[in-house]
Amino acid sequence: MTQVYGRVALIGLGLIASSMCHAMRRAGLAGEIVGYARSQETRDIAREIALCDRICDSAAEAVDGADLVVLCVPVGAMGAVAAEIGPALKPGATVSDVGSVKRTVIDAVSPHIPDGVHFIPAHPLAGTEHSGPRSGFTELFDNRFCIIVPVEGSDRDAVERVSNLWRGMGSNVDEMDPDHHDLVLAVTSHTPHLIAYTMVGVADDLSRVTDSEVIKYSAAGFRDFTRIAASDPTMWRDVFLNNKEATLEILGRFTEELFALQRAIRQGDGDHLFDYFTHTRAIRRSIIEAGQDTDAPDFGRGSAASK
Repeated sequence: MTQVYGRVALIGLGLIASSMCHAMRRAGLAGEIVGYARSQETRDIAREIALCDRICDSAAEAVDGADLVVLCVPVGAMGAVAAEIGPALKPGATVSDVGSVKRTVIDAVSPHIPDGVHFIPAHPLAGTEHSGPRSGFTELFDNRFCIIVPVEGSDRDAVERVSNLWRGMGSNVDEMDPDHHDLVLAVTSHTPHLIAYTMVGVADDLSRVTDSEVIKYSAAGFRDFTRIAASDPTMWRDVFLNNKEATLEILGRFTEELFALQRAIRQGDGDHLFDYFTHTRAIRRSIIEAGQDTDAPDFGRGSAASK
C-alpha cells in the first residue's frame, strides 16, 4: 500500500486511535503520525510506548501542518475540539472522525471547519470493551466495515482519500447518509448496548441471586452482556444523548417484541417461540456468512476473541 497522507493528527488516543496508529504503520499509509490527548497521563503513556511519531501538549499544536486530522474523542466533545483546532487547520486539510453517531457530530463540527478544509465524517464498526492508548492493536479493522458519511457538497477526491486510508487499514468501506447511519447503528449497536447494560444491572439488583453465583455460573449469554457493558461509560453516555430519536424508536420496537414474547411464554405458545427463534437464528447465520463473525465455538472467550 502506498502513503495516503503525509501527516496524520489523531486527537484522542484511545482504542480506535491507537489501533489506527498500528494499522497505518503496518501499511505505510502516513508519513508522520502526530497525537494529542487531553489527559497528561494518557500523553505520558503514549510517549512511553512510542504510540505516535510525536505527542503534542495541545490539540492546536497537533493539527498544525496536518493533512488529515481525525477526531477520536467522545461524540459529546467533538464540537468543542473542532472549535479549538479550527484556526490551526491548514488549507486543503481534511478533518474526519470516528464517532458512532453522525448527525449531531456533523451539526457540532461543521460550523468550525474553515473554508478550504474538507470535513469527511467516518465510523469504523470495530471495537472492544477496552480503552486507552495501550488497548489498540493492528488487526482491529481487518474485514470490519467503515462507513463514510460525506456532508453536503463534500469534495469527492477528499472522500476517496479517506476511504483509501480505511481500506489500507483493512476495512471494507461503505457510504451512507447521516440519518440512515444513525438509525442503522441504533439497531446494530446502540440499543443492544443499552440492553446489555440493563441486563447486567438487573442481575446486580436481584437480591435472590448472589454476586458470587452471577460470577460463577455465568453462561455465554450473560457473560457476553458483561463484556459489552464493560465498555467506556463516557462514550456510551454521549452516544445515547446524541442519537436519542433513533435509539428511542428502536427501544419502542424492542419493547413491543418483548411484550409479544412475554405473552407467548405466559400462554405456553411454543409455536410462536419456535418460529421467532428460527427467524433470529437465520440472521445469525447471515452475519457469519458475511464474514463479520465466526461460528467456531469459543466458550472460554480467549484473549484474541475478546478483541
